[in-house]
Amino acid sequence: MSAPVRIAVLKCDTPNPAVLAAYGDYRAIFSTLFEKSLQAFKASAPGTENVEFVVDDFHVRDDMKYPNNIDLYDAVLLTGSSASAYENLEWINKLVEFVRFVATDRPNVRLIGICFGHQIIARALGGECVPNDGKWEIGPTKLDLTEAGKKLFGVPELNIQQMHRDHVPKVPSSFHLLGSSPVSPNQGMVELYPGASPESLKPEDVHIFTVQGHPEFHQQIVDEIVKARSSIGVFDNANVEDYQQRAEWKNDGVDVVGKTIWNILCAARG
Repeated sequence: MSAPVRIAVLKCDTPNPAVLAAYGDYRAIFSTLFEKSLQAFKASAPGTENVEFVVDDFHVRDDMKYPNNIDLYDAVLLTGSSASAYENLEWINKLVEFVRFVATDRPNVRLIGICFGHQIIARALGGECVPNDGKWEIGPTKLDLTEAGKKLFGVPELNIQQMHRDHVPKVPSSFHLLGSSPVSPNQGMVELYPGASPESLKPEDVHIFTVQGHPEFHQQIVDEIVKARSSIGVFDNANVEDYQQRAEWKNDGVDVVGKTIWNILCAARG
């Protein structure tokens, strides 16, 4: 693989001031995830020592800017956001239309959705995002994986950081479920290329990959978000105490989810 893997990161928000100061914007946070998970991928995949990547970022919320030439990219990733994917806002509606265009007209470009991105992809491609009766998922959470999820992630179960109270209640008809939690039944999903089967799922079969959780978050980032949101009453004491009980649980964001993203991207390029 000579040319670097090119990833367009569609920034759907800006982190809160404390996270931004310590860890950068979502381009920086996802670049860190890509770099760390690429090392995990290389360690398990002989012959991939020379894999490199380039990230271009586009702030679709503040600037409503998008790639001029989508064909330059191997993948488009949608970040999380404090917005709700069901809102009737110009920038969200434009993002939904862009996702629909890429999914249908540029099938060689992989789509990756993270939290809000997962919800936007569902909305664009036959599903919906709705409020989850005020139920928050915060911090590291154990997921029950489907058989397809176990095949793709290569593990029997998965822990991932969470930060949401909207969710995708059902899996759109063209997708296959990867996992669930007691609070959110759709914790991730894939759309496969024609002819591929979830029973024999391989990374190169994956056209669209989404997760409700945040593989790019680690404990320090979540600590800052919880601190900020509890200070203004978004999180109550019960939310904070529940998070604190699980804050140091295992987090598979880099070594499992991030590595899976690299499995998909590198398998696609051969």
